[in-house]
Amino acid sequence: MTARDAGLASLTSVIWGLAFVAVKFALQGFSAPELTAVRFLIAALAVFVVPRPRISWQSVVLIGLTLFTGQFLLLFFAYTRGLPPGLASVTQQIQAFFTVLLAALLLQEVPSARQWAGMTVALAGLALIAATVGSDFTTAGLALGLGGAFSWAVGNVLVKRSVDVPIFPLVAWASLVPPLPSLMIAVAPGGGAVLFASAFRAPLSSIVAAIYLGLIATIFAYSIWGGLLQRYPAAVVAPFALLAPCTGVVASAVIFGEVFGPARYAGMVLILVGLAVVIRAPATRAGAARVEPPAGAT
Repeated sequence: MTARDAGLASLTSVIWGLAFVAVKFALQGFSAPELTAVRFLIAALAVFVVPRPRISWQSVVLIGLTLFTGQFLLLFFAYTRGLPPGLASVTQQIQAFFTVLLAALLLQEVPSARQWAGMTVALAGLALIAATVGSDFTTAGLALGLGGAFSWAVGNVLVKRSVDVPIFPLVAWASLVPPLPSLMIAVAPGGGAVLFASAFRAPLSSIVAAIYLGLIATIFAYSIWGGLLQRYPAAVVAPFALLAPCTGVVASAVIFGEVFGPARYAGMVLILVGLAVVIRAPATRAGAARVEPPAGAT
């Protein structure tokens, strides 16, 4: 991976790390399904300036359902079940390992022994950070968070299959998918005007956070991430997301006053060491930096 692309991958992870803090602010004004709908209604505004990508509607919907709808509905519901931002930033990065495993099974991208070693070191760092969060979360919250991570991984693999599709239009048009199922869940208890009522009474911090999630963390960050996934093997790209917990931990400490000790710092160091091993590893047996999709992929 070039230094420029490594920098872009790192920037994306920092953006996503800050997004875990933004979610906490946004959920002060919106319910979990409302926030999912608002985030992607904002992101979907880009469809007015970019044409639909040359890909089947079925593929657009599948990517929208997994990469966006499943991931964020489950994550936002996890917050409402007690999952704190610090732990959320950890559980979501398990997607890096889910992505590599799914790519190995479905796309024949077999990681090298060195890449496996690097991911093992990074996983140890994640486990160390998770062990410091405490017991202020429920089993349901943790399960929902991990479910969101798996949905993200499935979406990553679907994006990789769409090798020749421009990423920015794909992200924009896939953003049309989450609002409908999210609004169906949101209006069930309160009627059709519930989203508009929430938007009018939401504090400014929630509105700003939702805009950040829709424009920066979705359109901007996912466009970069998807492009990197198309150009490099999953085992090279996915581990960069492990930087997000480091950002999330630091941001939570600065904004929410969370105090953490040496163990959490040690976990961040392990993540960085593992990431360094992975990105310096030789190419997988899949060979090419640009992976061709399997037969029949759209």
